[in-house]
Amino acid sequence: MARPVHPEFDKKKIVAENRRARFEYFIEEKYEAGIVLTGTEVKSLRFGEGSIAESYAEVKGGEVWLVNSNVPEFSHGNRFNHVPKRPRKLLLKERQIAKFTGAVERKGMTLVPLSIYFNSRGRAKVELALCKGKNVADKRATMKDRDWKRDKARIMKDHG
Repeated sequence: MARPVHPEFDKKKIVAENRRARFEYFIEEKYEAGIVLTGTEVKSLRFGEGSIAESYAEVKGGEVWLVNSNVPEFSHGNRFNHVPKRPRKLLLKERQIAKFTGAVERKGMTLVPLSIYFNSRGRAKVELALCKGKNVADKRATMKDRDWKRDKARIMKDHG
């Protein structure tokens, strides 16, 4: 029997976060995916190094790949070190991959990684989102809401 999927993923230690994605895109759905890493990549991520700021995911050949993510070389890795910006395979179920393929090809959506983290079992995971791009007016509205929330909190603090 399959394990139940929790609404919020079990994030024990967040390594890298793509905060810009929440501003640039409307997030439709979130998924948790495993990631295929080599030994020195895991060690580098455990030290808190890594970036997914300009990365994206693509479906190619029935598999999902994380492209342009940066995991710097491990300092004690010697000749067994990895390539920092190599494409990394994401581990997903076939049904999810088919859903991603349909959404990207037909609806013009984008697969964006939101964060890389270690779960409670010590496995490296990627929080992947199916997104639609925002236009300039939507981004302005987001900035306006964010500024209003900040001002509201400041007013409540002063008068509260």
